[in-house]
Amino acid sequence: MATSTTKTTNRTQKSTTAKSTTTKRSNTAQVREGLTKARNGAADYVRQGTERAVNVPVGAALTAADRVNEIVEPFTSTETRERELKSIRTRVERELNKFERRGGTARRKATQRARQTRNKVERGLKQRRRSVETQVKRTRKDAEVTLKENRRKAEDGLKKARTTVEERVSTLV
Repeated sequence: MATSTTKTTNRTQKSTTAKSTTTKRSNTAQVREGLTKARNGAADYVRQGTERAVNVPVGAALTAADRVNEIVEPFTSTETRERELKSIRTRVERELNKFERRGGTARRKATQRARQTRNKVERGLKQRRRSVETQVKRTRKDAEVTLKENRRKAEDGLKKARTTVEERVSTLV
């Protein structure tokens, strides 16, 4: 039995040695492969950027040419020209009608708002005017009452003073 165990151990050692050599080679191969992919990726990236820089203006020019052709095409024959012009007129009239309705609505709303604001201001002004007039009347009435009282008191005082002066003068004379 000792012989078979030794053989199994030798085989295991050989396969382990073979695996480590294969692993070393595959690691090196993987690094090379990674570098190659990185170079190829960088080249692809640069190529894509360059292609894009060329393709964008070309595509834009082609799109502009297509649009010009789409615009010009309906006007190439008399029949299609008349149909296209009628269609354009109809669209323009429809848009003008929309603008007119919208403008009328906006104008009416603005007029209504101005009228409401004016009425509100007039109401406030009338209230303040009435308040001021009432206060002026009250103050005037109070002033007149005070003036009458002061005048009456002054006249009474004057009468008393006159009477007193007359009495003294009559006692002197």
